[in-house]
Amino acid sequence: MADTEEWGKPVERKGRLTVVLALATLIAAFGSSFQYGYNVSVVNSPSQFMQQFYNTTYTERYHSPMEENVLTLLWSISVSMFPLGGFFGSLMVAPLANKLGRKGTLLFNNIFSIVPAIMMGVSEIAKSYEIIIVARFIVGICAGLSSTVVPMYLGEIAPKNLRGALCIVPELFITFGILCAQVLGLRNILGNSTGWTLMLGLTGIPAAIQLLLLPFFPESPRYMLIQNGDEQKTTKALQRLRGWDDVDSELLEMRQEDQSEKAEGHLSVFSLLAQRSLRWQLISIVVMMMGQQLSGVNAIYYYADIIYSSAGVRESDIQYVTVGTGAVNVFMSVIAVFIVEASGRRLLLLCGFGICCGASVLLTVALNLQETVTWMPYVSIASVIIYIIGHGMGPSPIPPVVGTEMFRQTARPAAFMVAGSVHWLSNFVVGLIFPFLERGLGPYSFIIFAVICLVTLIYIWLVVPETKEKTFLEVFQMFAKRNKVELNLGDGDLPPKGLKESPEDALKATQF
Repeated sequence: MADTEEWGKPVERKGRLTVVLALATLIAAFGSSFQYGYNVSVVNSPSQFMQQFYNTTYTERYHSPMEENVLTLLWSISVSMFPLGGFFGSLMVAPLANKLGRKGTLLFNNIFSIVPAIMMGVSEIAKSYEIIIVARFIVGICAGLSSTVVPMYLGEIAPKNLRGALCIVPELFITFGILCAQVLGLRNILGNSTGWTLMLGLTGIPAAIQLLLLPFFPESPRYMLIQNGDEQKTTKALQRLRGWDDVDSELLEMRQEDQSEKAEGHLSVFSLLAQRSLRWQLISIVVMMMGQQLSGVNAIYYYADIIYSSAGVRESDIQYVTVGTGAVNVFMSVIAVFIVEASGRRLLLLCGFGICCGASVLLTVALNLQETVTWMPYVSIASVIIYIIGHGMGPSPIPPVVGTEMFRQTARPAAFMVAGSVHWLSNFVVGLIFPFLERGLGPYSFIIFAVICLVTLIYIWLVVPETKEKTFLEVFQMFAKRNKVELNLGDGDLPPKGLKESPEDALKATQF
């Protein structure tokens, strides 16, 4: 039983990492987020062999080699189909997450991984580069759904004192997926003329594992109670996730959130945009998602070999430098999991964007001087590593965490739909234009990324509050003043931390 105050009212218990919670987190993140990271980087190492396949196939069809500009455009489209598919996947988040639930959406999403995995695996046999382009678009849909639904699912099944750490686990698996693609992309493994199709097809394995195992774990309790009104299933799910029978305090907090947003109902994207009470939350998540993607991180992942080559790294050594930077990224994600609850979200975001800004400027200087200073290529590589450390500290993992915490249950799917659309459109733009940007501006292209990092940092400093260990309703109240709305909760304020009202006194909220 939960501890009680002298008045007999339930005191909130600190959530713990139970076996069920840990396994649900790992399976959801491995089956979905891992694929996102894997497919970001999987075309990097074997790119020359894939482009040879494009050219050979074209020559066999039309009896003349492909022009260089056409090949560059076709390759840019192949790379960019993934984020474009991600954009369309993000548009599916709200209807699927509301209809099928969070877990149900993740299970359904595996279709968009297994099918393209088979397509990419047989592309060489079929002698069709078009299959690769279409498959990249479909697997992008998978990533677009998973990149928003996984943090949503984990944020709703986690106790608030572990929410930040568990919501970073998807980012950890994204970086782990990137690293696995980089390791498998080594020339003596699969990054060669005979292994690249198998490498592309391996993305279906995590999806198959998730399809088999995730059905045994609970759906989001908040979805079942607030959106489905099924208190019995919610109670059983919470008991399994928390490892104890007395979950009344958490059920009460959910009822309070439910009461506070009864008047809103399920919010569509258009009604979300019109909600004055959510205005600054929505602006903040859009700014953070744009800053995350337009900061240049995917330019580094998509075109890492080009960056290292221009930095003067020998061609035979590039693949190992790439794997090394991938390992640094995984390490920073692990660190973020363990420090996010102690340091808070805001500090990590500010430090991360600040480091990325400085590293982008340093990389620009290093690339400009590498022809005249012999040791400057090493500074270029160091700049990339510093950038990855900064991005892995805050800009990569934290925006989905803060996005989960800034919105209440009925607004969250629509908000994540908007955030995901911005995320993937920004990703698509960088993937499509960076080769031409790099060709036109050269090293100065990274100055653009530095400016974006600086602008995002300033916005976070001025607007985004600290959200660690706050309930969703408490975070909503923090934004009420900036949104110029009043939130009346019962007698006026939220109950003191650790002390909850009885279910009979569940609060009612009204927005003006």
